Amino acid sequence: MGILLPHQSASAAAPAGPTVDSATKVAFQRLADAVFTDRTQSLVSDARGGRQKPHPQRTSGFTGKVRLSETQSREERSTLDELRARKSRLARLGEKYSGAGTRVTLDATRVEGRYATVEVTETTTLAYEEAKGAEPETTGFRAHHELSFQANRKGDWRLTGVRDTDDGYLAVNQVAKPAVAAPATAADPPSATRSATTWPARPDPKSVTATGYDYKAMAAYATKYWNRYNPDYPDFSGVGAGGDCTNFVSQSLKAGGWQHVPGYTTDFHKWFGNAEIQSDSFVGVNEFSWFALSSKRATSLANVYQMDVGDVLQVDFDKDGSKDHSMIVTKRSQQGMAYVTYHSNDTYNRSVASLVASYPYAAYYAYRT
Repeated sequence: MGILLPHQSASAAAPAGPTVDSATKVAFQRLADAVFTDRTQSLVSDARGGRQKPHPQRTSGFTGKVRLSETQSREERSTLDELRARKSRLARLGEKYSGAGTRVTLDATRVEGRYATVEVTETTTLAYEEAKGAEPETTGFRAHHELSFQANRKGDWRLTGVRDTDDGYLAVNQVAKPAVAAPATAADPPSATRSATTWPARPDPKSVTATGYDYKAMAAYATKYWNRYNPDYPDFSGVGAGGDCTNFVSQSLKAGGWQHVPGYTTDFHKWFGNAEIQSDSFVGVNEFSWFALSSKRATSLANVYQMDVGDVLQVDFDKDGSKDHSMIVTKRSQQGMAYVTYHSNDTYNRSVASLVASYPYAAYYAYRT
């Protein structure tokens, strides 16, 4: 963690900015923590009976040397409005959160004149309200963000921008503008039947003995490695690496009994992966779908809420005909809610309702494995 101060010289075009000391770094971290805590708390249900007022915004308490700019204040208000609307959509799907915790750590601070860039890591946990039976008690994720600050001539810093820097997709407390769908082409290969997202869904019980696979082992593997990476496989989570989501799902399926099908890496009829080499179907979202369906190891489900432990969910966020993300089911409640775990962003036991509420216009593909 360091500060990159501008080079001092008599010919420098821009005047040196204020010094970012340890106290200012702490203020940067505290404001970042307040921003993401406000976002998380906007999803938490109020106390029963309406006696408790909505969670007060922590960012409103920053009025000194480090605080939100007017523009960013409006942006945060808009974000919180969208998240409250998401909370309502979740409630209609039967999901509420009774509590939450967010912790933000400061990873790096870069300063150039009157501009500062602050990199932080957010770790958030939400408690499911009235969890029963097989329902998980909590869900959580880890995400990385970049915050932009600008100092005025008095040396006061204002937060001017917040950017999510992970290659993954929206966490439950993140929002994004709807993507514009690209036109489909005749060359788009049919890979799966799109699944409905209506709740509740007609039951489609899963036989845990017919396939011979160990679905509990799949869930246990995913739960073990959701936020740490098995060194027996490559890690594709880095910037420009393409994302680790399908690689992680394949590892989990392999842990539950899926066997290698060796051959050329580019042949989607083949499926294999280890530390040295991986087939495209082992690590690629669409190639995995083609292999899973052509090999009969998976079939399409009519509705995402029919999924059970060990099943796979894929999402085409912009409906361009190419799937973007893979996840594996690690729990299912008695009420029929499936919970998925995935890499990029690293997330465990996120309800499918949360995904549908966050991405209401995406295309979903559920696979029975």
